[in-house]
Amino acid sequence: MEREDRGTLRALGFKDAEIKELGLWDVAEGEPAALAEAYLRRSKKKDTLSTLREHLRELCRKAADEGKKIRHVWFEQRSASKAYVRREEFEKATAAIIEEGKSKTLYAWRTDRLSRRGMGAVDRLIDQMEPKGARIVITSEGLDSSLPGMRMVFGILADRAREEAKSISQRTKIGGDAHKKEGKWPGGVPPFGLEVVNGKLAHKPSEYSFARNYIAVPLLHGIVPGDIANALNAVGVRTRKGKLWRAQTVIALAQTPSWAGLIPDRERATDESGAVIDKWFKKAQPLLGADGHPIKCGVGVVTFAEWKQINAKIESRARPGTAIGDRTRGVRQAKTLLVGAFKCPYCKGPMGNGGVSYRCGTRMNQGESVCVGVATKQGRADAAMETMWLNHVLSLSPESPTIHQIARDWLSYENPEKEARRQAVTAALDSALSRQLKLNKEFFLGTAQMDEATFEVLRNQVSAQIEEMKAELKELGKTADLTPLMNPKALAALWNVAGLDGQRALLAAAVKEVHIIPAKHKGDRTPIEKRLKPVWRDTMDTRDVDGALRAVERSNDRRDRKKKPATVGELQEAIFTEIAELERDQKARRAKVSAAR
Repeated sequence: MEREDRGTLRALGFKDAEIKELGLWDVAEGEPAALAEAYLRRSKKKDTLSTLREHLRELCRKAADEGKKIRHVWFEQRSASKAYVRREEFEKATAAIIEEGKSKTLYAWRTDRLSRRGMGAVDRLIDQMEPKGARIVITSEGLDSSLPGMRMVFGILADRAREEAKSISQRTKIGGDAHKKEGKWPGGVPPFGLEVVNGKLAHKPSEYSFARNYIAVPLLHGIVPGDIANALNAVGVRTRKGKLWRAQTVIALAQTPSWAGLIPDRERATDESGAVIDKWFKKAQPLLGADGHPIKCGVGVVTFAEWKQINAKIESRARPGTAIGDRTRGVRQAKTLLVGAFKCPYCKGPMGNGGVSYRCGTRMNQGESVCVGVATKQGRADAAMETMWLNHVLSLSPESPTIHQIARDWLSYENPEKEARRQAVTAALDSALSRQLKLNKEFFLGTAQMDEATFEVLRNQVSAQIEEMKAELKELGKTADLTPLMNPKALAALWNVAGLDGQRALLAAAVKEVHIIPAKHKGDRTPIEKRLKPVWRDTMDTRDVDGALRAVERSNDRRDRKKKPATVGELQEAIFTEIAELERDQKARRAKVSAAR
């Protein structure tokens, strides 16, 4: 059996011989206490891999000294300071310890490689690990969260890492703003057809002729972006990343001010409460100088006058709320059930909303030269998928991961206020932990000149706030148990009251993607149910179906003797009453099975 992280290790530049030497070749087996997770992170792709390789070598040496085997090496290129950036590999590494119990140690090279989100984030992670008998080990700083007094050291270093991130961001912004005022390229990838030479935009010989003759000139003559993308794909021209052209790619390129040799303006993003965050968006307008004119940064594929002309043509064909020329549409609301999960049988790409039908998105955006495409009516496909979803979920055992995923996804959709409250409490906890750290430092270093009695009062107040918020976070983290949803009528009622967005969340919890078998010929009357092929996240498990059906029959008999609910509220109340009854029956059945064993 091959290790899951072998591809990662090779991508980091390790040769097979060194992988074996580091003890990372064979699958690590043993008790969780003897196993560990290793986490590596870099912020930018330009950072050298040599440094990362040395980090991992040090982690391996530490593991060998402690008699541990590294079960998995987790690596990602992500910011550790921005709260809106999700670190999937970090979440998997911690989940392997906290939720799955596969190991008991998390190795990282330095605190700022683990997190730059301050004491609050690290403190919560330690809180989650301690009950599991797990720990965090930082090799370069000699930290071990299982040792007495280490929590304070972790907090100080975590807050220092957060302050370093703020300083780096501030220096970067000041430098970038200065470059833009002087008409120098502010950084980033220049648009197709251009390159950066001595800080200025210039024509890129290998791309300029295609950008000018195949994109700019046709746009000036009113050719639609979809036809331009099809023409580029037909002659074998690819994007800079080697991908096929799409209509949206052409539109985005044409609307970029830097394509006209100008510096683009940008605006800062905000969170749900309206507070600014460390994230920026490029605007569709050029940056204006002190004289009120756009700031030039070399030459472009088109002139400023041509750029304005092209954008006027695109805006004249714009459809509000769509990707066609509308840059202010925000987040589009879903109008169909299967968009996002439906795949074309030919190109394996997504099927899009084509009016009354699902149509191959590749065919719509990149042309017939890329994919011949397929189409099917939306209504019948959605109805068939609803029936298939209900039948599949009813076939699963109560312990199925899909059932628990439905609980998480559905409750998150149903109760967004709870998620907003969780985020608010998390932010408040971070602030309280920082105040606690500052209070301790001021008292022990003598900078605040407070007596011990005052310190104890303040410390107890902050500690009480922290414990209260931790308790609330723990309560908010609980999810309701939907494993009793094995009753066909109860499950159908839940689906019907969910609405389209809720149904999409329920569907995504059980289905990875849905494929469709092409029609044999025009007018093929094969039922759509036989042409749809869902890829389920969880396979059917029939071990508990018979018992579940008997419980359903008993529940149905009890319900039939009751008055039939007349309103939606009464219907929901009846559903959850049934769920509670089913849950009691299932617990009793499990107790009997355990006693028999």
